[in-house]
Amino acid sequence: MADIDARPEDARKQRLGRISYRAWRRGFREADMVLGPFVDQVGPTLSDEELDQLEHLLNEEDQYLYAWIIEKEPTPPEFDGPMLARIRAFMREHVAAEVAKGIG
Repeated sequence: MADIDARPEDARKQRLGRISYRAWRRGFREADMVLGPFVDQVGPTLSDEELDQLEHLLNEEDQYLYAWIIEKEPTPPEFDGPMLARIRAFMREHVAAEVAKGIG
C-alpha cells in the first residue's frame, strides 16, 4: 500500500539510493571510486531514461564495466552510448581533481 501512496519524488529518491548503493559497493574498488562519486554528483540530475541506461550498465560485471570505462577493452555496441561517455568524462575530471589535491 505504501508504494501506491508514495510521491514520485520519494520513489525517485529511493531509486537513486539503490543505484548509489550499487555504484559504491561493486566489489571492485577502482569501479567504486568512479561510479560512486558519479552517481552522488551526477545522478540527481539524470532523467528517468538516463537512470535506466545507468542501471543497465551497473548490471554488468565489474571487470568488464571498468575496462569499458577506462577504454582498455572494446565496448559492446549496446553499452557504448551517451551514459558511458558521461561516466568516462566524469572519471577524467574526477581523477584530475583528486590528483590536483595531491592524491596519486
